Amino acid sequence: MPFEIAVIPGDGIGPDVIDSGLQVLDAIGSKFDLEFRWNTLPWGCEYYTKTGRMMPEDGIEVLRPHDAIFLGAVGYPGVPDHVSLWGLLIPIRRHFEQYVNLRPARLLEGVTSPLAGRGMADIDFYIVRENVEGEYSEIGGRLYGGTDMEMAVQQTVFTRHGVDRVLRFAFELARSRPKKHLTSATKSNGIIHTMPYWDERFAEMAEAYPDVRTDKFHIDILTAHFVQHPDWFDVVVGSNLFGDILSDLGPAVAGGIGIAPSANINPERTYPSMFEPVHGSAPDIAGKGIANPIATLWSASMMLDHLQQPAAARALMEAIERVTASGEVLTPDLGGKASTSDVTAAVIAQLTR
Repeated sequence: MPFEIAVIPGDGIGPDVIDSGLQVLDAIGSKFDLEFRWNTLPWGCEYYTKTGRMMPEDGIEVLRPHDAIFLGAVGYPGVPDHVSLWGLLIPIRRHFEQYVNLRPARLLEGVTSPLAGRGMADIDFYIVRENVEGEYSEIGGRLYGGTDMEMAVQQTVFTRHGVDRVLRFAFELARSRPKKHLTSATKSNGIIHTMPYWDERFAEMAEAYPDVRTDKFHIDILTAHFVQHPDWFDVVVGSNLFGDILSDLGPAVAGGIGIAPSANINPERTYPSMFEPVHGSAPDIAGKGIANPIATLWSASMMLDHLQQPAAARALMEAIERVTASGEVLTPDLGGKASTSDVTAAVIAQLTR
């Protein structure tokens, strides 16, 4: 049976990189006898300017029957970022219980880290971000608008159910890796209620995983350690806000967010998971044909793995890494002169050789 994939190219460079991803996935399909049925949906900021919505009112129900969602980018000048995020990505994540945001930070061969003297063996870790609650809450509001007494209140929400399930995923991931090491991001010295609670749940969960080595760092020093000591880390787990910050910094030390993938995962597979590059819509280079498609292709590999096609996922990653290792077909963000289509063609050539 074909895999039913909802495709949301989105905004800016999204359509370019998604087109690259679909070409490469079709090549993977031919190689591994996989069939993909694409359902392309024109949602995003342009849709918003025409309709007043980022997706139609029944958008969640349209997405529900699919095996996965493949997203390009969301965001464009003229549409406030909170409108684009809360109108599309956050409803998808929450309705489909995509409570794990998984982002690898790995230095690929042929890519140069901005950190002096660091090589491939030094940067290879995952960031597991709690993706549906925490600091990204709708609870709050404003009072006395436009006066000297104006105030804004934003509530953070941690539930035992929500914290435990993302911690369990992180522990299981750490257990599956050679180092078996899990780091927790916290700030329990300054945030007096929610972060000590996070620490307590982390400590209790650790008792069920005696084979996993654990540590924790406050978020401020943890960001410094990412830069100074990236080799310390294997799997890092954090709340929605902390994980969001770390999951941009991690790929940045591994060569840049232009090659950074992500997966919004419903581990139980009750609902479709969503796969997207981290780089955003990059409106400054939209339409120039120079967007780096590697983040999207790596996200496609993660999607294949989630669809229980590990051989295809591995083959795609190996093709990507052969292209970066050669150093001959790199986009401008990696110091090269290649176009989006050049990189796409090079990856397909590696797949079909």
